[in-house]
Amino acid sequence: MAAAAYSRILLKLSGEALMGDDSYGINEEVLSRIVSEVRDVSLLGVQIGVVIGGGNIFRGVAGAAGGMDRATADYMGMLATVMNAMALADAMRRIGLEARVQSALRMDQVVEPYMRGRAIRHLEEGRVVVFAAGTGNPFFTTDTAAALRGAEIGAQIVLKATKVDGVYTADPRKDPSAQRFARISFDEAIGRNLAVLDATAFALCRDQKLPINVFSIFKPGALARVVKGEDEGTLVHS
Repeated sequence: MAAAAYSRILLKLSGEALMGDDSYGINEEVLSRIVSEVRDVSLLGVQIGVVIGGGNIFRGVAGAAGGMDRATADYMGMLATVMNAMALADAMRRIGLEARVQSALRMDQVVEPYMRGRAIRHLEEGRVVVFAAGTGNPFFTTDTAAALRGAEIGAQIVLKATKVDGVYTADPRKDPSAQRFARISFDEAIGRNLAVLDATAFALCRDQKLPINVFSIFKPGALARVVKGEDEGTLVHS
């Protein structure tokens, strides 16, 4: 078995990834497959932090677009991420993977509050830490939460799990001639105006020299291949 190229990672999962082909909620089959892939990476000795979105339940931006106060909508979106995080952690425990949920919004009866030192201790003891409620502030995306938590816990890379297997010269769903970048620098990604993460998250990763790999969570084994340093997805680097 190939060795891991990273000892500590931050995995960013969208809430939509948990839906599968459903229109709403959590698809149990998809959830089981994702946590199995996380377990495979954990067995390589990699410490794993996860930031989960909430778009399968509620999206703050969509709520605001419908006339809701943006801050209220964003807080509702944060609550959705807590539900997803609890489901993710529970599914991990069912397959023998220890997990803890830490929330940026305090709800001590159901999950731990986010505490950087405790999170790092969990990682060092082999537990997966699922970070919920984004940054705890409205107007910030879970992409930004992933960049922030990745920097805080000393992750060596942020892995953004998407529906597309990397960053392309154009939208591969619309342009069959689009080419995937195996590697690209932060500066080139900016110059080409490529949407890798949202602008705040991208700037934070660039400033912290925290590389990003964009890959498809729907390709079996892709997460492990990324962690092993294989040519999977697109690596964005300094």
